[in-house]
Amino acid sequence: MGFWKSLFGSDTLEPTKKTKLRQVPNQSGQIFFSTEKDLDLYELEELCDSVGWARRPIRKVRIALQHSFVVLSMWEHRGGFKRLIGFARATSDYAFNATLWDVVIHPEFQGRGLGKAMMEEMIKELRKSDISNISLFADAHVVEFYSQLGFNADPEGIKGMFWYP
Repeated sequence: MGFWKSLFGSDTLEPTKKTKLRQVPNQSGQIFFSTEKDLDLYELEELCDSVGWARRPIRKVRIALQHSFVVLSMWEHRGGFKRLIGFARATSDYAFNATLWDVVIHPEFQGRGLGKAMMEEMIKELRKSDISNISLFADAHVVEFYSQLGFNADPEGIKGMFWYP
């Protein structure tokens, strides 16, 4: 699938005993969620490229996934073909807090309720672990989307602070 795979090859996500695919609600029956962390990193970067995100070093993406609390991917299955069409991950303190990162839906699949389904599934996964404080960082053009899902900008006047090298 694409330039990076042709250069470096890849392993595809094959359903295994530990891979649990769940059908995405209210879809045609060909779109599934997976919480498997072992993804084709080049396919993930192609998904991120499709929405204009900057490329990241694959070795760092691998580390980020390994250290994520929840990884959720969304797949379109058509016959024997499967395609990564959505992704999100969360980091956590494993007790109270989690932060969502890298929420992305391929542009060909946007506007069909898949982003909402992805977020609802992520929240459900986090709540299973009794995580009650869920935060995320959002670009200005998607703030309204997250607001409609119950996220609040700067609750209680809290302002994020950042340190950069």
